[in-house]
Amino acid sequence: MFIVSFKSYFNYLSYTVLGYAVNIRMSQSKYFDFLKQLPRVGLDNVKPNPYSFKRGKQHIGKNLKNSYYNKYSNMKKHIGFSYSTPFQKKIPQYGYNRETHLKRQFLPFTLWDLQRLIDLGRIDPSDPIDVTTIANARFLNLDKTEFNCYGLYLLEQGANIFEAKVNIEVQIADELSIASVEKCGGTITTAFYDRPSFLALCNPVEYFLKGQPIHKRMLPPQDLVPYYTDPKTRGYLTDPVQIREERQNLAEKYGYVLPDITEDEQFEMLTMKKDPRQIFFGLSPGWIVNLADETVIKPEEKYLVDHSVV
Repeated sequence: MFIVSFKSYFNYLSYTVLGYAVNIRMSQSKYFDFLKQLPRVGLDNVKPNPYSFKRGKQHIGKNLKNSYYNKYSNMKKHIGFSYSTPFQKKIPQYGYNRETHLKRQFLPFTLWDLQRLIDLGRIDPSDPIDVTTIANARFLNLDKTEFNCYGLYLLEQGANIFEAKVNIEVQIADELSIASVEKCGGTITTAFYDRPSFLALCNPVEYFLKGQPIHKRMLPPQDLVPYYTDPKTRGYLTDPVQIREERQNLAEKYGYVLPDITEDEQFEMLTMKKDPRQIFFGLSPGWIVNLADETVIKPEEKYLVDHSVV
């Protein structure tokens, strides 16, 4: 029974080739001839089952009809949501806070603060004033976080009450503060100090206790050279002849009579300046200050003398 039914099953075959129904009743001898006439199975003639269905992937955010947010209409979209690229990524990035730790900062120092320290007796106006003088007056209180501070910025607040005749050296000064100092018969100079030199000025005792020779002050970097060579800012690298001309031009601009410091009794003090490589008044690079013996050791060898000459 099994053999007869197996042969009768192959006597009648039904094939579906390229969408066409082929019903063939053939004998056992014609079976292999029919298979030879059929095309080979390839990618060009294979088709999916018309009754099968495969569920596609859901693309969230690209199609509103099939999106995740369409199912939950009460859910709000997060800030910056976009169907393609978020808007915060389309905006170009600007380095507002880029390399902030490398930017030089200057502490504000107003004319009101200067006049107050003079009135309290903490600063003697008969001597040149620099960062060391202001630090000894207990005005500077550098914090450990102020690792990029490079000096003082003289501001114009208190220009209406300022009346002292001083010779002051700061790092940056605005125009009105310069006019206020020169109106009272004083002089002002803007000078650059590198970070080690500025720290030595802030605390000279700690610097001298190291027992090392006084180093040379570094020259200003390239971006600050135009400022310290400009006579309008009273830069310390400017020709003195140009500074005298700018003093007169500034007096004409603000409408005051410029005092003649050449006839002043304190002319020597008012014109006292540091060398561009000098840090302290009266001390040259290469010298050693001995606080215990209260002496200053000066070099005698020729090559050391040439190094220390400023």
